[in-house]
Amino acid sequence: MCEMCGKPVAEKPDTNEQFTQIIAMCRSLYMKKLEDYGAAWRILRPESMTDQIFIKARRIRSLETKGVNLVGEDIRSELIGIVNYGIMALIQLERGYADSVDMTNEEAVREYDRFSGKILELMKIKNHDYDEAWRGMRRSSYTDLILMKLNRTKEIEDNNGRTVASEGIDANYMDMVNYAVFGLIKIEFSSFADE
Repeated sequence: MCEMCGKPVAEKPDTNEQFTQIIAMCRSLYMKKLEDYGAAWRILRPESMTDQIFIKARRIRSLETKGVNLVGEDIRSELIGIVNYGIMALIQLERGYADSVDMTNEEAVREYDRFSGKILELMKIKNHDYDEAWRGMRRSSYTDLILMKLNRTKEIEDNNGRTVASEGIDANYMDMVNYAVFGLIKIEFSSFADE
C-alpha cells in the first residue's frame, strides 16, 4: 500500500527473472529446431547470420509501420528469431563457420547456454548503470536500435572486423539480443509494459 494515498502499489518486476524466462522460452524453440535440423546453421558465415537477423528486424519494422501481417508469423516470433540467431552468430564468431555440421545437438545447447549467460551478465551491468531505462522505451525503439546495430555490424564486417573507436561485432550481437529480449518482456509481461 502506498503510504501517501493508501492505494495498492504494483510490485516492481524482476528484470533478471523476466530475462531468464524469456531466454528459456527462446532456448526451448532453439532445442526443437536442433531436433529437426541439427546444427545446420554451422555452415553460415557470420555475414549470413547478420543478414538473417536483418531480415527479421526489417520484417518487424514492416509489421509495426504497415500494421498488416500476410505471412502469419507475428512480431513475437521474429524477436525470438533475433535472440536465437544472435546467439548462434556469437558462436560462429568464436568458432568460425564449418563446411558441414560439426557440432552435436548437446554441444550446440552448451554453447547456447554459455553465450546466453554472457548476455545476461552484460544486461545486468548495463541495466544497473542505465537504471531500467529500457522499461520506459517504446517497443518500436528496440526495432530501430537493432537495425542500427545491424548497420554498424555490416560496416565492421565490410572493414574485415577492424574498428578505430567502437566495440566489435560481438558486442553488437549481444546488444541486439538484449533489445530483442526487452521487446519480448514487453510482450510476455504486458502488465508491466510502459507503452
